[in-house]
Amino acid sequence: MAAEIPQYGLKAYALFFAKHKDKEEFKQSELDWIVGQSMKKKIFSLLLRAGWIKKQSDNTYVCINPEIIIKGLLEFKVPKIITEAKKDYAFTNLSAVEIWSDYSYVQRGIEKSPYFIKVLKKDLRYWKNFFNSHNIPNYVNKGTTIGEYIILIPTKKLKFVEKEGYKVESLKETIKLAKLNEMYLYAYNYIKKRYQNVTV
Repeated sequence: MAAEIPQYGLKAYALFFAKHKDKEEFKQSELDWIVGQSMKKKIFSLLLRAGWIKKQSDNTYVCINPEIIIKGLLEFKVPKIITEAKKDYAFTNLSAVEIWSDYSYVQRGIEKSPYFIKVLKKDLRYWKNFFNSHNIPNYVNKGTTIGEYIILIPTKKLKFVEKEGYKVESLKETIKLAKLNEMYLYAYNYIKKRYQNVTV
C-alpha cells in the first residue's frame, strides 16, 4: 500500500528509478555527494515507510515499479486503518447507509471515495493527527479531493453500534436518512427488508 510523498522524496525516487529501474539494487551511499547524512536517512526512511522502495539486504534497496505505486495511491485504506483507532467514532450519513445496506449501496470509486465520520468535538485533534499520519486527506464538516478522504463531523455526544467490526450510527438514524433522499431508495428498501423484524 503506497502513500503520497513530498517532493524531495519524489525526486530521490525518480533519481533511483532512472538509474536502476525496479530491477537493480542500490545503496544509500548513492546520495553521499548530493545531500547530508541526516537528509539521506530521512529520504530512505520516507521511501521505505511510504512503500516506494524496499530493502533487499542490510544495505541494499530496490525501487517498487511506478505502476504498482500509482495503483497503491488509489487503494482504499480507511476500512483497515479505522480499526486501529483508539478513540470512538461513528460512520454516519452515506457511510452508514453503505454499511447497513450490506454495501448494496456503494458511494465510492477510485475517483472519489468520501467517508463521513462523527467524532467527539474534544477528540477532533486526535482524529486529524490520526488520518494525517496515514496520509489520508480529512476535512471538518465539508471538503473534497481526488480519491479517499474523510469528512469529520464533530459532535458533543456520540452514539454508535457495532456492525461488522465498525462503529456506525444506529439503524434507526440510518433508515431515517435513507428515507429522506430519493437517490437512496434502493438502499432504503434493502435495509427495510433486511431488518424488517428489527424494531427501530
